[in-house]
Amino acid sequence: MAVLETIPVLLSSSSSSSSFLDTSTVIALTVFFALLCACIIIGHLLEENRWANESITALLLGLCCGVVVLLITKFQSSRILVFSEDLFFLYLLPPIIFNAGFQVKKKQFFKNFTTILLFGVVGTVISFCLISLGAYLLFKRIGVTSLDIQDYLAVGAILSATDSVCTLQVLNQDETPLLYSIVFGEGVVNDATSIVLFNAVQSLDVSNIDLLTALKLLGTFLYLLFTSTALGIAAGLISAYIIKTLYFGRHSTDREVALMMLMAYLSYMLAELLNLSGILTIFFCGIVMSHYTWHNVTESSRVTTKHAFATISFIAETFIFLYVGMDALDIDKWKSSKASPGTFISVSSTLFALVLVGRAAFVFPIANITNCIKKRPSTKIELRKQAL
Repeated sequence: MAVLETIPVLLSSSSSSSSFLDTSTVIALTVFFALLCACIIIGHLLEENRWANESITALLLGLCCGVVVLLITKFQSSRILVFSEDLFFLYLLPPIIFNAGFQVKKKQFFKNFTTILLFGVVGTVISFCLISLGAYLLFKRIGVTSLDIQDYLAVGAILSATDSVCTLQVLNQDETPLLYSIVFGEGVVNDATSIVLFNAVQSLDVSNIDLLTALKLLGTFLYLLFTSTALGIAAGLISAYIIKTLYFGRHSTDREVALMMLMAYLSYMLAELLNLSGILTIFFCGIVMSHYTWHNVTESSRVTTKHAFATISFIAETFIFLYVGMDALDIDKWKSSKASPGTFISVSSTLFALVLVGRAAFVFPIANITNCIKKRPSTKIELRKQAL
């Protein structure tokens, strides 16, 4: 657990230094596992409540736990674990995205693929432009004058990226298949677009922007999109070929399940190693595995993989929401900001408003354009769904 660092205030000065596991680490993990169990139990009890689910429960429990830790440490810190970037991107995100691809209704997803690309590519670019321009015009009036053009563009690229995990938590794939496929698909493509925009901004020469630069940006995006997708498809097909050819099930179903998990994770790591979109790669790997590999394993392995992937994804999502709730009360982050409370509130409110404006500026127009093209009522996106 090298990526987990616990707060020193919870560490007893008399703990043994020869212990294999640090005492504070054990305490932190015990608390988190207890909270995860509580989330599952409360979520089960609130199953029939349309306004509550595991996500909301985890957020509220995280907030409550943060308050308790603040009181115990006499308002010195609310952290139990330091949430590192590696923990999220290497251990928590891959199973969530893979399971979404593995469980997604493929027919519905590819039927709406054009709409997904419009939202994920065109929509992200529109949002990026509006957020960057709005930040450039409004930040100076607030009093933030230390940023240059490249910083404003970076802010636009970061905030144009969306996280569909929260939205998907309140959607049911069976009840709203159209909306679910569009929201999730847009989130995946949006990731690739945001990565390209951010990398382009980092290497952009602001004093020399021309048509050739724009074409290079487009070429980079297309390269990222197609190579990431191809890598995921290749990993899925290779796993299907290996399992079908060698027939692991005749000796051990455990090896079938293990190979599927490891091949999916390998595709994600290879994508990150090659500076591609790991999210795109593991998503399409999940789709291919569910269509080909899954049908080449034994019946017991099919049941095992379906429930195992869903369970791991569920635990990872709940863990994230727990930490987000606890992190809202992180005193250290509040203290590290040199801005005055007024400036902090103004900047946060401005960015929040710009994100909403940037989002609305492409969701409603694109949705209505696709509605005009599509003829069947069941394929149209209603105004209520557009707002969601």
